[in-house]
Amino acid sequence: MFTPFEELDAVLADLVGAARDILGDTYVGAYVQGSFALGAGDLDSDCDFVIATTVPPGGAVEAGLRALHDEIPTRAGFWTRELEGSYADVTSLRGVDGLGVPWLFCDHGHRELIWDTHCNTPHTRWILRHHGIVLDGPPIASLVDDVPPEVLRDAMRVALPTVLADVLTWASPDIAWTQRYIVSTYCRVLYTLVTARVAAKRDALEWAMEHLAPSWRPLLVQVLGDRALGWDPAQPPRPGSLEATYAFAAYAESFG
Repeated sequence: MFTPFEELDAVLADLVGAARDILGDTYVGAYVQGSFALGAGDLDSDCDFVIATTVPPGGAVEAGLRALHDEIPTRAGFWTRELEGSYADVTSLRGVDGLGVPWLFCDHGHRELIWDTHCNTPHTRWILRHHGIVLDGPPIASLVDDVPPEVLRDAMRVALPTVLADVLTWASPDIAWTQRYIVSTYCRVLYTLVTARVAAKRDALEWAMEHLAPSWRPLLVQVLGDRALGWDPAQPPRPGSLEATYAFAAYAESFG
């Protein structure tokens, strides 16, 4: 078992087998990162993968991968629509010099692959190196160097001032899920800024309860408790929670 869900394991096995056939001798290995690698994946999580290749996919290989990811979400089941990940060439995957190189990316909930840097960040590298799950292929440490602490901290210093603005470019503040996501994201950024490690949302919220000003505890408890509500576009934020979230954003940004 790679995850707590038998169906997800089967979807991942099918993905790896199909990708390996398409990639041929450019295939290196397949790995899970993100919340499942951190031991926090649940029914409200997507499943983040990285498939390592010798060279970036192109030509007929790229076309084959695009066809595969267009087809997977049409299959029956829950987890066929919950995958997110990238095809990473081993050269740019290895060290910090390759950070920010676009990889062929499957966005959660989408069927069309794009070239994007979404999975090629310091925090995704750190998770992969320290907690990644090997689905197939060589050990992760043989492919990914460790991320220096200051690289992680510097990335968080850059991200911190625009967390709220960035989220609101793609998520409506009128939805309760967005309110919770904003608070959780700030907690994850602050956790990494302080510790030079990466935590899942739940762990970051619990860390924040212990280490941030006690006045924020009611907001953090609300976000942690409401996580089980999941995504509901018709559910508004709890009364007063959005105002508290905006105040928390200003507080968090002061750490920068």
